Amino acid sequence: MMTDLALFLASLFVLIKSAEYAVCYSSKIARAFRISEFVVSFFIVAFISCSPEATVSIISAINGVPEFGLGALLGSNVADLALVFGVVALFSANGVKVKSQIVRNDLFYLVLLLVPIILGFDGHLSREDGVVLILSGAAFLATLARQSRLFRRKFNHARNHGWAKNFVLLVLSLAFLVAGAYYTVKFGIDFANDINIPPFLVALTMVSIGSCMPELIFSLKAVRTGHDALALGDILGNVIIDATILIGVISLISPFDFNPSIVRVTGVMMFFAGALAVTFIKSGKVLTRVEGLLLLLFYLLSLAVEFWMNGVF
Repeated sequence: MMTDLALFLASLFVLIKSAEYAVCYSSKIARAFRISEFVVSFFIVAFISCSPEATVSIISAINGVPEFGLGALLGSNVADLALVFGVVALFSANGVKVKSQIVRNDLFYLVLLLVPIILGFDGHLSREDGVVLILSGAAFLATLARQSRLFRRKFNHARNHGWAKNFVLLVLSLAFLVAGAYYTVKFGIDFANDINIPPFLVALTMVSIGSCMPELIFSLKAVRTGHDALALGDILGNVIIDATILIGVISLISPFDFNPSIVRVTGVMMFFAGALAVTFIKSGKVLTRVEGLLLLLFYLLSLAVEFWMNGVF
């Protein structure tokens, strides 16, 4: 058991660090070509920073354990919306200021979070469900693309030399990320079997918290340097990609049955975390420290409910 735990934690560490470097190098490449903050946030960093849970979920589906990947995706979304937002707000100087219209389509955003809950409420995701989820995510990205003209702020002091080196380092980071994800799934399932708990609980807690570390690190740096829009864009974009496109991908790879409580409990917690975060952001255009604390308390509550529902205590 201890060997499996040690190997699982080592694999998770490789997964987290490689994702962190991938976010760093992809951001540097984007800055070198003076791409706007909006595009960097939603269409580059969001995709790269969701790569840990994306790789874990795809490898899980290929290995015939898609439930593990589903737990990682939904769990990481709850962590992003409650844990990451909460920590970022607490460590910001005066709260996270919302200077853009990122959440102007808040109703559409929340409806998209409901899509995987509705489709998976019966404990089954088919290839048809996967197509619906992917199209929903694509509609969200298309909507953002149409609004991108509202976000024209460029990075200052950007230099376009050195991008080739950063590209090579990005590829190497992604290679380590894939290897880390493969062994995270393998040893995570082994460890869950060792201690006789459902594997998706390991994905829901340890994997999901670990996989949100790149977003947390990136968002903290963004807020501290006055790029609040980057922090918000990365997290919100990541959540929608996870909830629609990535769950759709694992459904296409391997349609599967799963314990309905994963969606009925974790999925519902994800929706309420999203509703809470959007409500706080819309009120006063600032995510305050008090609101950040409330989000952290909600995350702890969601973990307690998960363990209680699965008979851990």
